[in-house]
Amino acid sequence: MSLLDQIRSPRDLDRLSDAELVQLAAEVREFLIENVSKTGGHLGPNLGVVELTIAIHRVFESPKDPIVFDTGHQAYVHKLLTGRRDFSHLRQRGGLAGYPQRAESVHDIVESSHASSSLSWADGISRAFTVTGQTGRHVIAVVGDGALTGGMTWEALNNITDDNDRNLVIVVNDNGRSYAPTIGGMARFLNGVRTQKTYRDLYLKSRSAADRLGTPGSALYSGMRGAMHGFLSRVTGNEQLYSNLDIKYIGPINGHDVAAMEEALRQAKNYGAPVIVHAITQKGRGYQPALDDEADQFHAVGQIDPSTGVPLAAAASTPSWPSVFADELLQLAERDPKIVGITAAMERSVGLHKLAEKYPQRVHDVGIAEQHAVASAAGLAFGGLHPVVALYATFMNRAFDQALMDVALHRAGVTFVLPSSGVTGPDGPSHHGMWDLALLQLIPGIRLAAPRDAARLREELAEAVAVQDGPTVVRFPKGNVGEDIPALRRLADGVEVLRESDRKDVLFVAVGPFARLALQSAELLEAQGIGATVVDPRWVVPVPRSIVELAAEYRIVISLEDGIRVGGVGTRLRQDLRAAGIDTAVDELGLPDEFIAHATRDQILADAGLTPQRIARDVVAQVLGSKVPRARAAEDTDTGALQQRR
Repeated sequence: MSLLDQIRSPRDLDRLSDAELVQLAAEVREFLIENVSKTGGHLGPNLGVVELTIAIHRVFESPKDPIVFDTGHQAYVHKLLTGRRDFSHLRQRGGLAGYPQRAESVHDIVESSHASSSLSWADGISRAFTVTGQTGRHVIAVVGDGALTGGMTWEALNNITDDNDRNLVIVVNDNGRSYAPTIGGMARFLNGVRTQKTYRDLYLKSRSAADRLGTPGSALYSGMRGAMHGFLSRVTGNEQLYSNLDIKYIGPINGHDVAAMEEALRQAKNYGAPVIVHAITQKGRGYQPALDDEADQFHAVGQIDPSTGVPLAAAASTPSWPSVFADELLQLAERDPKIVGITAAMERSVGLHKLAEKYPQRVHDVGIAEQHAVASAAGLAFGGLHPVVALYATFMNRAFDQALMDVALHRAGVTFVLPSSGVTGPDGPSHHGMWDLALLQLIPGIRLAAPRDAARLREELAEAVAVQDGPTVVRFPKGNVGEDIPALRRLADGVEVLRESDRKDVLFVAVGPFARLALQSAELLEAQGIGATVVDPRWVVPVPRSIVELAAEYRIVISLEDGIRVGGVGTRLRQDLRAAGIDTAVDELGLPDEFIAHATRDQILADAGLTPQRIARDVVAQVLGSKVPRARAAEDTDTGALQQRR
């Protein structure tokens, strides 16, 4: 029976010897590689926090002492140590979530996977414990060095220093990376610590000297470790940095030495005031394919061959949405020297890497600082450039105020490109990009495009960067683009008719890739004798005038969007029809206004009733005024509980 098989709760760690802890760490890594390779997930980050997580659970008493993980993608080890061994359906419906989830365990505290918020959570929890007299409880925040590039961490640190009478331990998991290598002044400072010759030489020489002395040497090394760390804190400059913030600093610590981490954490636990424990770790530790991956050290993987790290899935026949964007932006930038790119620690993921490779001075990675990225873009526009701000749609939520007040109010020519919009699937509720359509259309003067295919992405991106008097948005989903969908004709304002019927029964207004869903639904309706026309607005906000005029000719208008229905494009369309005095019925189909759990994209869309079969069946019932027999309607293949759409 392996040691890992014997760990059912954190307290099972207490009886293990130093040698057994080393063995356990190896077993955990073996487990992660074997299991995550089958399902996909965040492999590299978790391989880097094995010993760190073991040490935290040995020193503290979760859930009495809450552990808050920043983003939470590095919480797989935490899940294992708290009794969750079934990784067979990781990030799949009914299986473990890819992030902490309260419904899974009392040991999980913060579910949001947006970075840089953990210290604010820890600040609030520790204050509450103090106020309510729970002085025997500690709060532990595990924050990566990448998250320190986000402004919220420094706002939190500023307030944490305001009241030192509480038990708060901040573990900085410093591996020099977020998705990709961490950037900025803080990154350069911490990198100096990691590579400091004094630190490296003293640590390695003292460790090797102790090892040569056998058991007495290990005891000697353990005894001098605390003093050595204190000295190293002074020579590396960290103590001065954090002492200016009035926070006790311990480190830097070898984050892969369980005994060293335990000693530092026990010192922090006994201090009685906020403490920072600085741990140096290696993303992808113990797995050579991850270490060899220069892009992101297997930050997130699909199904892979565990022995080689090679993806098992066959290469897609069509390119990914970000790759189409990357190629087109580079071409546009070659013709227009005013185009520059901005992103928040996700250069490759969003598709800015090709521009950065050819024109490194024209791409600015600001770290995990979306608010700064957008306000800075307004300044770049004022200075005569046209910034393209590329962020995952879910992270655009964080910069709404800057888009409203810094960009739109000042009529700045800034283009926002939002990959991973709509349903993203296995990463769960905080990664779905389902709020952007409803949120961003609140901004006066904004123009929002949703391309249905690669050809439209190229066209609409070119149109977006040509706008100099206000914000533009181009959004597209996760995954690979499908085949291009040709138009029958284009109207004067750019709206494209994809399918047209002589019978004026149903007008589908399809947002982006939902054009394919609309076409499939229209085909089923035609089989039932109901005429259906499908149009793609291309630019969905503001609502094109031609769609308003077309709507007057039909019995019902159905909008289809992969965003929330409440306040979405369909709502805007309904309002514009009423303002024009057109009383055609409008049915707005989209995602429910709720947090959607992790599952596949198809499962989530089926639950929301967004399948051709379900749409056609409901339309038949509305247009004919009665329910049709199941034998006449297309068979509904939905298997989950369907959401009510009205």
